[in-house]
Amino acid sequence: MLSPAEARERLTEIATLRIKVFREFPYIYDGSIDYEVKYLRRYFEAPNARFVAAFSKNTELIGVATCLPLQEEDDFVKKPFTQAGFDLSEIFYFGESVLLSEYRGQGLGHRFFDHRESLAREFSTTKYTVFCAVQRAEDHPLRPHNYRPHDEFWAKRGYRKNPELKSRFEWKDLDQAQETTKEMVYWMRKI
Repeated sequence: MLSPAEARERLTEIATLRIKVFREFPYIYDGSIDYEVKYLRRYFEAPNARFVAAFSKNTELIGVATCLPLQEEDDFVKKPFTQAGFDLSEIFYFGESVLLSEYRGQGLGHRFFDHRESLAREFSTTKYTVFCAVQRAEDHPLRPHNYRPHDEFWAKRGYRKNPELKSRFEWKDLDQAQETTKEMVYWMRKI
């Protein structure tokens, strides 16, 4: 776990890691440090936001996951839950989870979920944990032939895809000249 102060000290490192991992499909994000600093600002401003970090043996940051009570998220993230009649105080939101590819398959993804679910339980009103994932066409031109979505991993952790709960995020794809809107679908688990 990184304190907000520690995360702020590692902001450039976190931003660089996010850019590197999100360049991969399905996000194919053409990011910049400036964009990342602006995006991550909400996690520094939210009183209950947390950063869960993973380090290599030589203390290199190799992964990071974010989380916070949904009430502290941006309005466009809260909107589908409000519209569906959820009590926002009952939902704990998992932001991004990024891990360098060479460290995947070693249980760190599970640890990210375990830590964030444990943090969610610290809030007595929490009944659900949620996160969202980008939706890309099966025939997307940048989709690698060996790409496997994380759906099975998430389902084994008890999360269920809720296609009726969607938000729209904007970022620049590697194959685009400017930012475009992406549909993000939420996955939810009752804890």
